Amino acid sequence: MKYSIIVPVYNRPDEVRELLQSLCQQTLKDFEAIVVEDGSKVPCKAVCDEYAGALDLHYYYKENSGPGQSRNYGVERARGEWVIVLDSDVVLPPTYLESVECRVESGELAAWGGPDAAHPSFTPVQKAISYSMTSFFTTGGIRGGKTKMDKFYPRSFNMGIRRDVYQQLGGFSKMRFGEDIDFSYRIVEAGYRPQLFPEAWVWHKRRTDFRKFFRQVYNSGIARINLEKRHPGTLKLVHLLPTVFTVGVIGLLALFVMGLAMYGYGEWLDANGLRPTDNMHQGVGFVLCVVALMPVLFYSALIMVDSSVRNRSLWVGLLSVPAAFTQLMGYGLGFIESWWKRCVLKQDEFAAFEKTFYK
Repeated sequence: MKYSIIVPVYNRPDEVRELLQSLCQQTLKDFEAIVVEDGSKVPCKAVCDEYAGALDLHYYYKENSGPGQSRNYGVERARGEWVIVLDSDVVLPPTYLESVECRVESGELAAWGGPDAAHPSFTPVQKAISYSMTSFFTTGGIRGGKTKMDKFYPRSFNMGIRRDVYQQLGGFSKMRFGEDIDFSYRIVEAGYRPQLFPEAWVWHKRRTDFRKFFRQVYNSGIARINLEKRHPGTLKLVHLLPTVFTVGVIGLLALFVMGLAMYGYGEWLDANGLRPTDNMHQGVGFVLCVVALMPVLFYSALIMVDSSVRNRSLWVGLLSVPAAFTQLMGYGLGFIESWWKRCVLKQDEFAAFEKTFYK
């Protein structure tokens, strides 16, 4: 067997149905699918049973231990020469495996990854979130999608690796957040060079609301410090940009509040006849408010216009503004928390985030 597709699942039966349906439509059929239920309270076994006759499908249930360990559990039971790791919230185009096959057969390779995209059927919020995760203006471009890069680090929503290399490296670590980047780092450190397969893209549904999206990117910010602790030197300037953005927005908000306070204080003085009516306080307060608002408004307009053009929808463009701020500030706040706990308080990885280490 050529390919084993590994899908860890946690409380997402509806998403699994869409993924399995897309697997049934693959033009290349030499694969098995392994679904690993990671201690879900809402299992997807009934959904998997629906597709048992249409696919070489294997379903396993295990206690919750996080996505990385669930992938390892699936690989231990895989038979394919290649392991393909997918998130449960992706949908594959019919030629996905055919595109992988063309690239795999063209030369010696140990690992690869593919990009993601938004499907036309996705909700406006999902399209806005997808934009924020892939746009150059939100640092989403660093996630991959360019063929000319020194080193490419696949992500677990769409990555493949030879099974013997997977086993040699011991699979995914027990990291709760960022375990896929940690694995990619270890692949490169072992002397392998993962490649980007632009043709092997997936539709990635991502989160369905901003609250869930915030939690996702917040955890990504936490992971960045943990990754630097495990792989010194991997923290780059670009990883600091969301934190700089977050601190900047908080500073501008404080400046805006200060301007409002000065303006209101001037109005109060005028109303009570306590100073000459020279409007100094109102003028300074107004200037401070404008100075605070202009960068935020400019950035928001840039995001709205670019997303509206790319998605051909003004509504998606408008939703992309809060999506972009959620992506950058969620990551930045998670980064700050992790930096404080790991670098200042000197807590270890598990103790710092014990409450959310699993699930």
